[in-house]
Amino acid sequence: MPFSPLLPVHISAGIVGILSGAAAMSFRKGSPRHALAGKVFVASMLTMAAAAVYLALVKHEFGNFLAGTFTFYLVATAWMTAKRKNGETGIFDWGALVIPLVVGISLWITGIQLVERHASSRDGVPVGMRFFMGSVMLLAAAGDIRMLMSGGVFGAKRIVRHLWRMCFGLFIATGSFFLGQQKVFPVAWRGAAVWFVPALLPLVLLIFWVFRVWFTKMYRANGVRPQVVRSD
Repeated sequence: MPFSPLLPVHISAGIVGILSGAAAMSFRKGSPRHALAGKVFVASMLTMAAAAVYLALVKHEFGNFLAGTFTFYLVATAWMTAKRKNGETGIFDWGALVIPLVVGISLWITGIQLVERHASSRDGVPVGMRFFMGSVMLLAAAGDIRMLMSGGVFGAKRIVRHLWRMCFGLFIATGSFFLGQQKVFPVAWRGAAVWFVPALLPLVLLIFWVFRVWFTKMYRANGVRPQVVRSD
């Protein structure tokens, strides 16, 4: 395949997304620096994901196509959750629901087919990863359906929805870079176990923040504006 000008855009946006995501998690929630880092994170991650989807389609890379599509969905819905007031939904949410529902079901079906054939992977995606990502997508779809049927999300549920989607989107980026793109690392650095730390750190932070939101009283109030923006 000829060199695509979107490749450096994809790489640059991914690096900016990882750095800005780390900054947003580090800064005090509600501070101007946190808000700025969050805006940079959303813009860079959506750019990175859109470029990844296009490149995956051109190269016929099924795994990267799914990762890019799901990352775009997660970051976009997380951003909309924080942007809206409590109890707001719209046509965007109904359209976005299609992504995790269709892709999640597809991953489970292809995963079961691979198990029946005693195959370990397909298109570079291991069977276990298909079930894992498929399950996460279906959980995201279930959350969307519950939100739409309930007329929106409120209080702590709204914060959790925002947090886990942002963190999981960041995890896809860090995992793809630190574990999936080691060919760009110096030879001596490749295969080192230390790269699992930055790759998996977003998942650790996801668990930390979700527990903090559920078990800290300051996050339990049903405010008019998202607590993730206003509370520490």
